[in-house]
Amino acid sequence: MIFEFLRKISQQSRFPLRPPGAVDREEFDKKCIRCRKCIEVCPHDSIKAAHIEWGLEEGTPFIRPRETPCYLCMKCPPVCPTGALDGNIRKNDVRMGKAVIDTATCLAYNGILCRACYERCPIYREAITLDQEVYPVVHAEKCVGCGICENVCPADPPAIIVHSAHERNRKDL
Repeated sequence: MIFEFLRKISQQSRFPLRPPGAVDREEFDKKCIRCRKCIEVCPHDSIKAAHIEWGLEEGTPFIRPRETPCYLCMKCPPVCPTGALDGNIRKNDVRMGKAVIDTATCLAYNGILCRACYERCPIYREAITLDQEVYPVVHAEKCVGCGICENVCPADPPAIIVHSAHERNRKDL
């Protein structure tokens, strides 16, 4: 019971993903007027509004990939009235974050056949490939950070985590 609580706290403390096409964090914070248009247009209910615990970021759109990832339908960027989401971005150019595999907990790296992240990645055979047809490898330059891999990972907690491009002090994304 305590482990479940700690896992939830850990997941919630991670900075969530912003919708596809989100400009850099400082510019996003200035441009987003919390109009909720991106939330309303999302057919998968992937995009949620931040709650009061977020302080000044309350009402801004975010995605928690373990719950509901972004399926890259690309309906949200064109409806943004302020340019907080770049309406001209293409699916393959989105950089919501970067997936990172924990090989210590990844089933494939521990002798159990699993190809869930590889098979479900929307940038198939580019963002995630298989080394020796078994071990998933993330290619950061191709990863759009949609979170589908994290969502479908059967490990609990997931062995593949998408770190938001909007996390402070994350220069490696």
